[in-house]
Amino acid sequence: MFTVAMIAILLTMLMALVRSFMGPTLYDRILAINTAGTATVLFIAVLGFLMGRPDFLDIALAYALINFIGTIAVLKFFKHGNLGTADPADQPPQSDIETGKAGESNT
Repeated sequence: MFTVAMIAILLTMLMALVRSFMGPTLYDRILAINTAGTATVLFIAVLGFLMGRPDFLDIALAYALINFIGTIAVLKFFKHGNLGTADPADQPPQSDIETGKAGESNT
């Protein structure tokens, strides 16, 4: 039964990778890569079950987190053009202490 699941997961990964190369838009390609990553997480979990190694589930969960964060980072990069700087409109207003104007009078 689990062998059939492994074959189905491998087939899903193959189709997702083909879609990532063919996809008409950038977002279709990113979605296909994310799908392939999710299928890889399932593959690792099922493989661990078949081999009797429950510690593979920890590896699968770590890979799932990396896949999620990587997808968010790629989407942010393509939307904003960088990963390190935030939009100035999203920054909270600075207080007078942070700007060095504390205690200054306007007279």
